[in-house]
Amino acid sequence: MTETGHASRRGVLLGAGAVSAGMVLAACGGKESPPSGGSSGSSETTAKVAAPSVKTADVPVGGGVVLTEAKVVVTQPKAGEFKAFTAVCTHRQCTVSKVADGTIDCPCHGSTFSIADGAVVKGPADEPLAPKTVTVAGDTLTVT
Repeated sequence: MTETGHASRRGVLLGAGAVSAGMVLAACGGKESPPSGGSSGSSETTAKVAAPSVKTADVPVGGGVVLTEAKVVVTQPKAGEFKAFTAVCTHRQCTVSKVADGTIDCPCHGSTFSIADGAVVKGPADEPLAPKTVTVAGDTLTVT
């Protein structure tokens, strides 16, 4: 306020700006998780995502298949032996594109990985693909 008891124009504008900034921050600063015991009401947080699966007949012996959406690769190094790995290359996080000639191949920089254990066969990747768990139920493989 000025000496005469009236608010200055600058004071009013600064005060309005501070209130606006506070309102914007409050609007953007939502909670990251719903309160415990409650539900956010979002189907994204309450829906259970199904584990990726593939038919055993779709995984060739000595080869494999890439489940691109699930970012998983399933291989069959020997008849009846199924393995699964993340399909995300450890070099630059590209998704591997194919399984051929006993290797899992990344199209981005040429890294290849073993279908038996996910180990690096050829770089530039220097870390293996992370293993996943494969469960066989009848003619279906489920990866977790």
